[in-house]
Amino acid sequence: MAPPAHVSAARRGTGARHKEQGGNWLDAYQRVRARSQVLAEPLTAEDQCIQSMPQVSPTKWHLAHTSWFFETFLLRPFLDNYREFNPRYGYLFNSYYYGVGRMHPRAQRGLLSRPTVDEVMAYRGHVDKHMTELLGQRHHPGRVHIRMRCELGLHHEQQHQELLLMDIKHVFAINPLRPVYRDLPKETGLAPEMDWLDFAGGITAIGADGTGFAYDNEMPRHDVLLQPYQLASRPVTNGEYLAFVEDGGYRQTEHWLADGWTCVQDRQWCAPLYWQLHEGTWHEMTLGGLRSLNRAAPVAHISYYEADAFARWFGCRLPTEAEWEHAAQDQPVDGNLAHSGYLQPMPADGPGLQQLFGDVWEWTQSPYSAYPGFKPLAGELGEYNGKFMSGQFVLRGGACVTPNEHLRASYRNFFYPHDRWQFSGVRLARDVLK
Repeated sequence: MAPPAHVSAARRGTGARHKEQGGNWLDAYQRVRARSQVLAEPLTAEDQCIQSMPQVSPTKWHLAHTSWFFETFLLRPFLDNYREFNPRYGYLFNSYYYGVGRMHPRAQRGLLSRPTVDEVMAYRGHVDKHMTELLGQRHHPGRVHIRMRCELGLHHEQQHQELLLMDIKHVFAINPLRPVYRDLPKETGLAPEMDWLDFAGGITAIGADGTGFAYDNEMPRHDVLLQPYQLASRPVTNGEYLAFVEDGGYRQTEHWLADGWTCVQDRQWCAPLYWQLHEGTWHEMTLGGLRSLNRAAPVAHISYYEADAFARWFGCRLPTEAEWEHAAQDQPVDGNLAHSGYLQPMPADGPGLQQLFGDVWEWTQSPYSAYPGFKPLAGELGEYNGKFMSGQFVLRGGACVTPNEHLRASYRNFFYPHDRWQFSGVRLARDVLK
């Protein structure tokens, strides 16, 4: 896939939802599965085996785990006479589904030299062959459940496509050679001035509206009461965040939550992840290697604690997820997303409400918790989202590594407040004084 020639080309969305057209789920399956292998193509076998921290998984693990998902939740229960590629793979590639068996510890995935990358690819081929057979059975008595699980599996694989890029960026960033995942175009330009957009508030509905795929944590749709608020026209830029750094923001306790200040001290943070001061000039590690910091681009790889501290320093706050979704409901799901090929946040390019989708996930002040009336999926798939509703915060909007067709205004991402290897940034909000 060639990178974009210029910014405007990179902003055009290209994906389509996984809607069944003429009963052809197989096309969607093959397209998404092929995309994962394209993402792995620039990597050597050695690259694909590294785990640089407990939260990072080796590339080959992502490729195997997504195959295990289809094998476990579709092939084993629905394809007659299906034989597993290797019965021991279930232990290696189960992530967190306790209902289907034990699993290898997450922090030890990088200790597995076997199976090899070639064996993992053979496993993918085995699963793909039998999924082709299963999806070709148009009159299967379980076809409704097969289609539902297939769609869930495709979105699950797209989540891992984003994780694959997040994880390999961290793997390369800790390597003194600063390897390049792929050559990326160098973008320049000036971000427009931050403007403030008014939203009247009132009673509004948020959550999945039932018109397409959604995860269980996006449901049920329900009413919320919003006070009048303002939202910044674009995310905070590297240049604006640099002003916080240079003003001593990481040394001033008054901006930080207590847990955030403890985290900063314990981990000795002084700037966003991947920023490096080299010969008096700030650089950042990208998937295209180490580059001079683009001050006009949205700041990325900051934790919830850092986003909240910056907002306090700036005299503002983080939006709630309801405010964010209310603002985004009538916006097209389009922007600098994975299919743009840039794989790096880009400067905003105009007035008005910019970059709600793509570039960086935007932290909200909302804890990740259940909506009123939430019910997880039945059975083992109920472990997908609901059991993580503790101690995390919601992010909205997608990033430059998120597949286009994976997003919608109601999508709820979530991470722990200290996490920052994801492409996470910040959009400011403020109250409207009456």
